[in-house]
Amino acid sequence: MNIPTLTTPRLILRPIHRDDLDAATAIWSDPEFGRYVGTHDRHSMWHNLAGNVGVWELEGVGPWSVVERATGVLVGRAGLWNEPGWPGIELVWFIGRPWWGRGYAPEAARAAGTWAFAHHDVDRLVTVPNRANRNSVRVAEKLGMTFDRYEVLHGTDSAVYVITRETWAARWP
Repeated sequence: MNIPTLTTPRLILRPIHRDDLDAATAIWSDPEFGRYVGTHDRHSMWHNLAGNVGVWELEGVGPWSVVERATGVLVGRAGLWNEPGWPGIELVWFIGRPWWGRGYAPEAARAAGTWAFAHHDVDRLVTVPNRANRNSVRVAEKLGMTFDRYEVLHGTDSAVYVITRETWAARWP
């Protein structure tokens, strides 16, 4: 699978590399970062990265490593997720705590969503944050996504937010 690289004014969304392991572990081992998504040590982070690379092959979509253009530093992961039984192709964003509040999550998600609608015949995208994660809910709302329903996914009480292709095109031409 040829995973594209996307760029935004401040970010590069590039394929996940094995060399991302230590920086990703530093982000995902932070208890505050992991409050709603769980934490990872180096071993479980390697498996997490492998699964994120594998979803590209299995589903034709997946997440990217998010790198700050100005510094070349890995700041998180964002992109797309899909799996059997999922409510649809999901926009995902996981920005490390040192970079919170800079608008990186919606910037990366906009790039991923635009790519998804351009390369996949889907009528809508979803996001499914933990319903208590107000920061991720705010990102969904900034993207123009609207609440659809609550659903338990992987044992997590999630809020499903949706945006249609038509609404995306009007909001993010």
